[in-house]
Amino acid sequence: MSLLLAFADEAELAQGLARAMGWTLSLVDVHTFPDGETRLRLPPRLPTHTVLLRGLQRPNDKLAALLLAAAGARELGAQRLSLISPYLAYMRQDIEFTPGEVVSQRHLGRLLAGSFDAVITVDPHLHRVATMDEVVPGRRGLALTAAPLLGGLVVQQVPGALLMAPDEEAGQWVRAAAAAHGLDHAVCHKQRHGDHDVAVSLPDQDVRGRAVVLLDDVASTGRTLVAAARGALAQGAASVDVAVTHALFVGDALQQVRASGVRHVWSTDCVPHASNAVSVVPLLAAALQALD
Repeated sequence: MSLLLAFADEAELAQGLARAMGWTLSLVDVHTFPDGETRLRLPPRLPTHTVLLRGLQRPNDKLAALLLAAAGARELGAQRLSLISPYLAYMRQDIEFTPGEVVSQRHLGRLLAGSFDAVITVDPHLHRVATMDEVVPGRRGLALTAAPLLGGLVVQQVPGALLMAPDEEAGQWVRAAAAAHGLDHAVCHKQRHGDHDVAVSLPDQDVRGRAVVLLDDVASTGRTLVAAARGALAQGAASVDVAVTHALFVGDALQQVRASGVRHVWSTDCVPHASNAVSVVPLLAAALQALD
């Protein structure tokens, strides 16, 4: 029997996954000292195969506890230790864009490879790296995609919708969702001038009278979605909705997206959020069964 370890803020996803696998779930007991350090308590004996669930949204708040929990799990009997990180941070920086920049993907990947035998994630923000095996050298890396799940939701909620990627990077997910459900799709072009300053050009496709659904892997500041939504509505789209894998929505991002004319916002439960509408539990369970 395997054991699933998780933290309290991800208990709902963990409970669903434990039920799907028929595993025992144990929540890591966390005590935070006044100076910000944490004390972790795990079950005193862990089975040979233990799986730790920890998403890395707000990664700087979580990485130390994650690495400590992994080291403790090894000491307590976990000979095969796997990480499920539905949202895996620090993936965008995969090369040195300017001299002296730290390549965060490379170094985080090595840290995780030193702690876990396998790393499973969903729709990681990879660019010049083809597989998760490259991110965690010498370990098993699995990159799952929730795009077909989001496409299924779109078919239910907005039959006949035009799926649109707000930028080229999101094209892979839009194509996967469209192929799974026979949806029309298109890809926008984005120019980024800063973290909060983007320009989006719509594709040469008539959107007049169409229901458009913007589909992306992650919504952070929301500025790309805002620009794409405004552009589609300006060109006569009947409606614009948004479907994303990772609902980060930093600060007032969600309000900005809604203010741009977006009707509905849907996300997976990779990141706990009020917009969660699709569960990745079946996706994660299938990946765990394949690992076994």
